[in-house]
Amino acid sequence: MTPLFAIMIAFHLIGMALIVGTFFAQMRSKDRFATEVMLVGAIIQVVSGGLLVWLALAAGGSPDHVKLAFKGVIAIVVLVAAIMAQVQKKKHGRIRPWFHTAGGLALINLLIAVFWRQYA
Repeated sequence: MTPLFAIMIAFHLIGMALIVGTFFAQMRSKDRFATEVMLVGAIIQVVSGGLLVWLALAAGGSPDHVKLAFKGVIAIVVLVAAIMAQVQKKKHGRIRPWFHTAGGLALINLLIAVFWRQYA
């Protein structure tokens, strides 16, 4: 199960890079946000994160359920914000608040992953 777990971690990191990288690259932009890239990253994050939890449980591990609940809720909000940014882009609406919500919360989720594990 270790190779599959490593593959899922790689996908999870790629999803994070797509969201956070796009966010930082376009943080100060006023228009032409790459909402498609952020949406793909959010989908990858939710799917790979769910599979990582499932793999950990299937292997008999005992992951921190409180941490995973926090991260899961934030990931779903990031996904919804990315979807709304894409919808607003197609409607020529206000993309910026949704884009910044998705990117900012993804960054918070990243910080939770790093510091919760380190100091919990």
